Amino acid sequence: MKIVHICLAGPVTDGWNYQDNMITKYHKILGHSVTMITSQWVWGTNGNLKKNECTDYYNSDGVKVIRLSLKGQDKFTKKFKWYKNLIGNLEKEKPDILFIHNVSFMDVKTIVSFLKRNKNIKVFVDNHADFSNSATGFVSKNILHKLIWRHMAQSLVPYSERFYGVLPARVNFLINMYGVPANQTELLVMGADDEKVVEAQNTKLIEAFRQKYAIKKDDFLIVTGGKIDKAKMQTINLMQAVKNTSQKNVKLLVFGSIEECLKEQVNRLVDDKKIQYIGWVNSNDSYKIFAAANLVVFPGRHSVFWEQVVGQGKPMICKFWDGTTHVDLGGNVEFLYTDSVEEIMEKIQLLLSNKEYFEKMKKVAKEKGSLIFSYKEISKKSIQSF
Repeated sequence: MKIVHICLAGPVTDGWNYQDNMITKYHKILGHSVTMITSQWVWGTNGNLKKNECTDYYNSDGVKVIRLSLKGQDKFTKKFKWYKNLIGNLEKEKPDILFIHNVSFMDVKTIVSFLKRNKNIKVFVDNHADFSNSATGFVSKNILHKLIWRHMAQSLVPYSERFYGVLPARVNFLINMYGVPANQTELLVMGADDEKVVEAQNTKLIEAFRQKYAIKKDDFLIVTGGKIDKAKMQTINLMQAVKNTSQKNVKLLVFGSIEECLKEQVNRLVDDKKIQYIGWVNSNDSYKIFAAANLVVFPGRHSVFWEQVVGQGKPMICKFWDGTTHVDLGGNVEFLYTDSVEEIMEKIQLLLSNKEYFEKMKKVAKEKGSLIFSYKEISKKSIQSF
């Protein structure tokens, strides 16, 4: 079948491990003809947006990518997005299935006009917004989401097979904020790249990685990663907690970009022995880093790394957020309920002192994680009709 993915609400960066990259990759692996229509904007290694000047090409997964420029002033940070020649490209691609990633762009109306003339197309829509990352201010909540983006979602309801929330909280957002009928919504989790999970499990690679950073065989390696900014300052608490632990064999490896205003605080805690900061890493290397860990800790807001780590079969400590507890498969996760150094220390100490309990966490993570959070399986499910 011909599947066209519409990814026009946010930037799509080639080679990343985000959902739009992974589902298109595995739709292609599953034998479909796959095209992604997205913007020209991508994320640079410094965390800033930049333009990809290529317009039509095939990415490394064999997926056809069509990048459209915005109409008018071409600044991607604008809230309202209309694109040049979207209709022309949809007509040219002739999709059997249209998968729309997010509804927060104005050209949803353009897509609806196309669907009115092509009612044989199966449509699936997903949502990546919830109250932790969206609708946090009066204008965002009451105008953008409750009026404009709700209207966009509602206009797609008559043509869509299913609306997916990629977290339980995002399913609720579809129902309560956008008014999508509950019987038309479902959870479609994010996950891990099956191929990279297998590659990263190579014991020689794990040994080489630990040796590179002077992590001994009997060291208990904790890993955390992602963007360290004002929304995820809890990483600094984790660093302080590890610094305070009396066990010399407990080590922490931190990767990701750091917001400028937090660099001094982070650098003060890095000693290159107990705590190491290794900078930004690409998505391929993130699999290798997590594979080398004994425990992964995410003390701040949800990120796509949570599902990736579960898919890699690793036990975790995560911050509790209402609507994100789907990563707990029956004992593989411990949750943090306060933003305190003390609580993080208590949780780590619990796992260090109770080996039987930690072994149970590892067992649940290994046996269940790769089954539920496999992008191959997620991609199959994503285009199944009721």
